Amino acid sequence: MTPVEATATVARDGEDTACEGSDFAGLARRIAASGLMARRPGYYWVRIGGVAVLYVAAWTAFALLGSSWWQLLVAGALGVLFSQVALVAHDLAHRQVFRLRRPSETAGRIAGNLCVGMSYGWWQDKHTRHHANPNHEELDPDVNPDILVWSQDQARNARGLARWIGGRQAYWFFPLLTLEGMNLHVAGVRALFRPGYRRRGLEASLLGVHIAGYLAALFLVLTPLQALAFLAVHQAVFGVYMGCTFAPNHKGMPTLTGSARPDFLRRQVLTSRNVRGGRFIDVVLGGLNYQIEHHLFPSMPTPHLRRAQPIVRAYCSELGISYTESGLLASYAQALRHLHHVGAPLRATPQLP
Repeated sequence: MTPVEATATVARDGEDTACEGSDFAGLARRIAASGLMARRPGYYWVRIGGVAVLYVAAWTAFALLGSSWWQLLVAGALGVLFSQVALVAHDLAHRQVFRLRRPSETAGRIAGNLCVGMSYGWWQDKHTRHHANPNHEELDPDVNPDILVWSQDQARNARGLARWIGGRQAYWFFPLLTLEGMNLHVAGVRALFRPGYRRRGLEASLLGVHIAGYLAALFLVLTPLQALAFLAVHQAVFGVYMGCTFAPNHKGMPTLTGSARPDFLRRQVLTSRNVRGGRFIDVVLGGLNYQIEHHLFPSMPTPHLRRAQPIVRAYCSELGISYTESGLLASYAQALRHLHHVGAPLRATPQLP
């Protein structure tokens, strides 16, 4: 990638890069000069190939093992592998792998819809809105008050199940994650019925093949009870893994409301948290442990995020911008403390469904 191409890529990542005097523009120039926006095809060939081999190996083990309660171990392994495939789809959606939209979307739909059973189009739309306005209570779909509430204002206005759970939501958080995998599947299917949904037929066909093939495999190979147990374990592991991958990134960080918003650089940095750790954490979290760098430069290849971190951290220090990072367990503790704090208004009032 030439310096001009790198600068253009950075410009697409930051909405106010065009403003030469912006704080983000200064950081973007440093990143472009560092060459960290260059593609890493070798890395992705190895990563995608490795995940694909393990994915096929797990389903092969499922077929060879047959009707056995040992299949629950395969279910757990597939829960992990589904999450790793979803993390690859995430990188594809951000065009970290391919420069052009069409191959990115094609590969993303194969990974998301066909291999995982999660709608690529639905997730991409949701995730794009999240990136534009992270932790904004009216604009970020990831902090919509659905079952959990993310601020005390949301808690005061909570209704139904959110009101019943809200006061003790910190204790409910991890148990609820066991349902998140199924929620991702259902949300993707529901999105297909929205007016104007792009590539509806293709996405529906791929999801249909996944769902039919998945259920046929379970109920043809296993007894009905084993199949239900496999389904429960597989989806629970998938949901907990996905939730534990994304929860450290923004939960417990400041939320925004209304039209008053900081500039792009501060909006991304102040609402995000990095997770410290070595290469193992990089693999487990798919590079999302460098959440600040990822939000500033979404199309930066995952292996470059580690190298971008000292540049971004030093730049934030120069400007006096708070740069938050913590260990993995500490990040969960911070998120849980935040959930408990924002649920305080509901602990002071009767909890009715």
